[in-house]
Amino acid sequence: MPESEAEAFYEREAQDRFLPTECTRGPWDAGSQHAGPPAALLGLAVEQRPGARPDMRVARLSYEIMRPVPLSPLTVATRVLRAGRSTELVEAALTPDGGRDVMRVTALRMKTAPHSVPEVSPGPQVPGPAAAPHQAFFPVPWDRGYHTAMEVRFAAGSFLATGPATAWMRMRVPLVAGEEITPLSRVLTAADSGNGISAELDFHRYVFVNADLTVGLHRHPEGEWVCLDARTMVDGSGIGLAESALHDEKGPLGRSTQSLYVAARG
Repeated sequence: MPESEAEAFYEREAQDRFLPTECTRGPWDAGSQHAGPPAALLGLAVEQRPGARPDMRVARLSYEIMRPVPLSPLTVATRVLRAGRSTELVEAALTPDGGRDVMRVTALRMKTAPHSVPEVSPGPQVPGPAAAPHQAFFPVPWDRGYHTAMEVRFAAGSFLATGPATAWMRMRVPLVAGEEITPLSRVLTAADSGNGISAELDFHRYVFVNADLTVGLHRHPEGEWVCLDARTMVDGSGIGLAESALHDEKGPLGRSTQSLYVAARG
C-alpha cells in the first residue's frame, strides 16, 4: 500500500490536545483541514471519553461544521448530555487555541449485547475494492494533504465525472501517530467525502459546501476499506443533499448525509 510522507493525520501533544499534520489539509484552502480527519478525531474523543461504558457503541453522530478547521493545534472537550441504562448522548467540540469551536458532534451511544437478537444485515451490495481501479483525486494545488493520505478506488464514477459514484477508501496513515486505528475512525475519515465523489455540478463553476454531517451505523466496519455509494441532489434555490450508503467488504454498515450550500462561484 502506498504511504503518505507524513506518519499520521495528527500527533497527540496531550490527552485532549492534537497537532494536525499536512495529511489533514483539504483540497480548497492550504490553511484548512478536510472535514474527514477532524470528524474522526471527535469520534475518537467520544470513544475514549473517561468513564465511557465498554458495553456501549456509537450508533449515530451528528456534526455541525461551524467554520473551516485550521491547520493549527486543536483541543477536544467532551461532556455527557444524557446518561441512561440503554443509551447515552455525548457531545464533543473541537477548538483551536484562542478561538471558538470550529466543529461539534453529538453522538448517540447504545448498549450492546452480542448474539442477543437475530442479525438482519444483507451481504455485499457493491463491487469490492479488488475489482475497482485506483484513481487519483482531482487536481490539487499542493503536494500533500488528505488527497495523498487516502487511497481511493472507484467501482463506479470518478472525481472528474459528475453524477452518482461508488468509491472505496482507506487510510494510508493512522489517525493519531503511534495509535491503532479504530473501526469508527475508518468510517468517519471517509464519510465526509460523499459530496465530493458524487458532485452533480462542475466544481470550477459552483461551490457545494456541506455545513453538517450525519452518520448512522448499525455495525462497525471490518477491514481497512470503507465504501461510499453516493449521490447528490440539488434544488434550484441553492440547497442540496448528499447521501451515501456506507459499506465494507462484508456488506452495508450504515448511511451518511450532508446538507449542502450551493452557489455559483464569484
